Amino acid sequence: MVSVLFVCLGNICRSPMAEAVMRHKVKQAGLQNLITVDSAGTGDWHLGQKPHQDTRRMLDEQGIGYEGISARRIASPDFETFEYIVCMDNSNLENVKKLPGAKTERLLKFMDLLPEHELREVPDPYYTGNFEQVYELIDAGCEALLNKIRSEKL
Repeated sequence: MVSVLFVCLGNICRSPMAEAVMRHKVKQAGLQNLITVDSAGTGDWHLGQKPHQDTRRMLDEQGIGYEGISARRIASPDFETFEYIVCMDNSNLENVKKLPGAKTERLLKFMDLLPEHELREVPDPYYTGNFEQVYELIDAGCEALLNKIRSEKL
Protein backbone atom coordinates (compact mmCIF):
# COMPACT_ATOMS: atom_id res chain seq x y z
CA MET A 1 0.00 0.00 0.00
CA VAL A 2 1.39 3.41 -1.02
CA SER A 3 0.60 6.16 1.49
CA VAL A 4 0.45 9.93 0.94
CA LEU A 5 0.18 12.68 3.55
CA PHE A 6 -0.47 16.30 2.53
CA VAL A 7 0.66 18.96 5.03
CA CYS A 8 -0.23 22.63 5.40
CA LEU A 9 -0.46 25.02 8.33
CA GLY A 10 -3.88 24.50 9.92
CA ASN A 11 -5.14 21.48 7.97
CA ILE A 12 -8.42 23.15 7.00
CA CYS A 13 -7.70 24.63 3.53
CA ARG A 14 -4.90 23.36 1.32
CA SER A 15 -4.03 19.93 2.68
CA PRO A 16 -7.61 18.69 3.16
CA MET A 17 -8.40 19.94 -0.35
CA ALA A 18 -5.42 17.97 -1.64
CA GLU A 19 -6.49 14.92 0.37
CA ALA A 20 -9.99 15.02 -1.12
CA VAL A 21 -8.77 15.66 -4.68
CA MET A 22 -6.15 12.90 -4.48
CA ARG A 23 -8.65 10.43 -3.03
CA HIS A 24 -10.99 11.28 -5.91
CA LYS A 25 -8.26 10.76 -8.52
CA VAL A 26 -7.15 7.50 -6.89
CA LYS A 27 -10.72 6.21 -6.92
CA GLN A 28 -11.24 7.28 -10.55
CA ALA A 29 -8.08 5.35 -11.45
CA GLY A 30 -9.33 2.28 -9.58
CA LEU A 31 -6.31 2.37 -7.26
CA GLN A 32 -8.07 2.84 -3.91
CA ASN A 33 -6.84 -0.60 -2.78
CA LEU A 34 -3.24 0.43 -3.51
CA ILE A 35 -3.00 4.09 -2.40
CA THR A 36 -4.12 5.70 0.86
CA VAL A 37 -4.31 9.45 1.40
CA ASP A 38 -4.47 11.65 4.51
CA SER A 39 -3.69 15.23 5.53
CA ALA A 40 -2.35 17.06 8.57
CA GLY A 41 -1.26 20.49 9.71
CA THR A 42 1.82 21.78 11.48
CA GLY A 43 -0.34 23.94 13.77
CA ASP A 44 -2.99 22.92 16.27
CA TRP A 45 -5.53 25.75 15.98
CA HIS A 46 -8.23 23.75 14.17
CA LEU A 47 -7.86 20.23 15.56
CA GLY A 48 -10.95 18.13 14.89
CA GLN A 49 -12.57 20.71 12.61
CA LYS A 50 -13.86 19.89 9.15
CA PRO A 51 -12.36 21.66 6.13
CA HIS A 52 -12.85 25.41 5.72
CA GLN A 53 -16.24 26.34 4.25
CA ASP A 54 -14.65 27.65 1.03
CA THR A 55 -12.61 24.46 0.66
CA ARG A 56 -15.85 22.51 0.99
CA ARG A 57 -17.53 24.83 -1.52
CA MET A 58 -14.77 24.29 -4.09
CA LEU A 59 -14.91 20.53 -3.63
CA ASP A 60 -18.71 20.54 -3.84
CA GLU A 61 -18.53 22.49 -7.12
CA GLN A 62 -16.23 19.79 -8.52
CA GLY A 63 -18.32 16.90 -7.19
CA ILE A 64 -15.50 15.75 -4.90
CA GLY A 65 -16.36 14.29 -1.50
CA TYR A 66 -14.59 15.19 1.73
CA GLU A 67 -16.38 12.92 4.18
CA GLY A 68 -14.32 11.93 7.19
CA ILE A 69 -11.72 14.65 6.75
CA SER A 70 -10.96 16.60 9.93
CA ALA A 71 -7.98 18.63 11.03
CA ARG A 72 -5.15 16.92 12.86
CA ARG A 73 -1.54 17.75 13.59
CA ILE A 74 1.37 15.95 11.96
CA ALA A 75 3.34 13.82 14.40
CA SER A 76 6.60 11.88 14.36
CA PRO A 77 4.87 8.49 13.80
CA ASP A 78 3.67 9.81 10.42
CA PHE A 79 7.22 9.28 9.14
CA GLU A 80 6.75 5.55 9.66
CA THR A 81 3.27 5.50 8.14
CA PHE A 82 3.59 7.65 5.02
CA GLU A 83 5.92 7.19 2.05
CA TYR A 84 5.14 10.58 0.52
CA ILE A 85 4.79 13.59 2.84
CA VAL A 86 3.87 16.50 0.62
CA CYS A 87 4.20 20.01 2.11
CA MET A 88 2.36 22.98 0.66
CA ASP A 89 5.03 25.62 1.31
CA ASN A 90 8.56 26.20 2.56
CA SER A 91 7.55 27.17 6.08
CA ASN A 92 5.60 23.96 6.65
CA LEU A 93 8.36 21.91 5.02
CA GLU A 94 10.90 23.38 7.44
CA ASN A 95 8.60 22.76 10.42
CA VAL A 96 8.09 19.13 9.40
CA LYS A 97 11.86 18.66 9.07
CA LYS A 98 12.23 19.71 12.73
CA LEU A 99 10.00 16.92 14.04
CA PRO A 100 11.75 14.14 15.98
CA GLY A 101 12.48 11.24 13.66
CA ALA A 102 11.92 13.25 10.49
CA LYS A 103 12.80 11.32 7.36
CA THR A 104 13.65 14.00 4.83
CA GLU A 105 13.78 11.49 1.97
CA ARG A 106 10.00 11.14 2.33
CA LEU A 107 9.39 14.89 2.10
CA LEU A 108 8.27 16.61 -1.06
CA LYS A 109 7.28 20.19 -1.73
CA PHE A 110 3.94 20.25 -3.54
CA MET A 111 4.94 22.76 -6.21
CA ASP A 112 7.96 20.60 -7.14
CA LEU A 113 5.31 18.40 -8.77
CA LEU A 114 4.59 21.32 -11.12
CA PRO A 115 8.08 22.51 -12.15
CA GLU A 116 6.71 24.44 -15.13
CA HIS A 117 4.59 26.68 -12.89
CA GLU A 118 5.94 30.06 -11.79
CA LEU A 119 4.69 29.69 -8.20
CA ARG A 120 6.97 27.69 -5.93
CA GLU A 121 4.52 27.47 -3.01
CA VAL A 122 0.79 26.83 -2.81
CA PRO A 123 -0.67 30.14 -1.57
CA ASP A 124 -2.68 29.87 1.64
CA PRO A 125 -6.29 30.76 0.76
CA TYR A 126 -7.09 31.24 4.44
CA TYR A 127 -5.24 34.54 4.00
CA THR A 128 -5.58 35.21 0.25
CA GLY A 129 -9.18 34.06 -0.21
CA ASN A 130 -8.26 32.63 -3.62
CA PHE A 131 -9.63 29.10 -3.25
CA GLU A 132 -10.12 28.77 -7.03
CA GLN A 133 -6.41 29.27 -7.75
CA VAL A 134 -5.48 26.82 -5.01
CA TYR A 135 -7.91 24.23 -6.37
CA GLU A 136 -6.39 24.52 -9.85
CA LEU A 137 -2.87 24.04 -8.46
CA ILE A 138 -3.93 21.13 -6.30
CA ASP A 139 -5.81 19.43 -9.11
CA ALA A 140 -2.78 19.61 -11.42
CA GLY A 141 -0.32 18.68 -8.67
CA CYS A 142 -2.34 15.66 -7.54
CA GLU A 143 -2.47 14.42 -11.13
CA ALA A 144 1.32 14.76 -11.32
CA LEU A 145 1.73 12.98 -7.97
CA LEU A 146 -0.50 10.12 -9.09
CA ASN A 147 1.63 9.73 -12.22
CA LYS A 148 4.79 9.83 -10.05
CA ILE A 149 3.44 7.11 -7.76
CA ARG A 150 2.43 4.98 -10.73
CA SER A 151 5.93 5.21 -12.20
CA GLU A 152 7.81 4.74 -8.90
CA LYS A 153 5.67 2.29 -6.94
CA LEU A 154 3.00 0.54 -9.02
